[in-house]
Amino acid sequence: MIQAAAALASRGGVEAMQMRTVAERAGVALGTLYRYFPSKMDLVVAVVSEEFDLLEGSIERRPPSAATPAGRAVDVLMRATRGLMREPELADALIRSLIMAEVDTPFGDRMTGLLLRAAGDRPGDRLTTETATEEQAILAGSLSSVWVQELLEMLRGRRTHEQAQRRVEIAADRLLAGF
Repeated sequence: MIQAAAALASRGGVEAMQMRTVAERAGVALGTLYRYFPSKMDLVVAVVSEEFDLLEGSIERRPPSAATPAGRAVDVLMRATRGLMREPELADALIRSLIMAEVDTPFGDRMTGLLLRAAGDRPGDRLTTETATEEQAILAGSLSSVWVQELLEMLRGRRTHEQAQRRVEIAADRLLAGF
């Protein structure tokens, strides 16, 4: 069901993710779809969660290797950017929907956690949301916010990938300087 929803969104945005169409494409009854996903936004959140799971798996299999915390964080964010930009309509639909979402989503916290792990990913220095200081968590969250804004600018055609990456690199260097 999630894959069917993602496929539809990648071709026509969230508007194309009509619940009936998702159910038909997934080969399930509409009632079954609603049992798992009571609203379209619940389905959008599930699609984003699956994308995030893929990113986390990629980071676990191939951890960032840059020498600095900022470099490792940028590696994580640019991997996420490349993954999302493979399907720009899906990325645009998902990000816009999450910005407008009335449901509570954990994605800001998940990205902050990923950035903390990447920034402190030296032997004996593994940061998590539990072991990071409040300031470190705020700074990693701020970097995540900068990245979301740059991603939106790319999707709007106002930034190239290179421009967005440069801006994220500068923000990471400043925000993570004390890590």
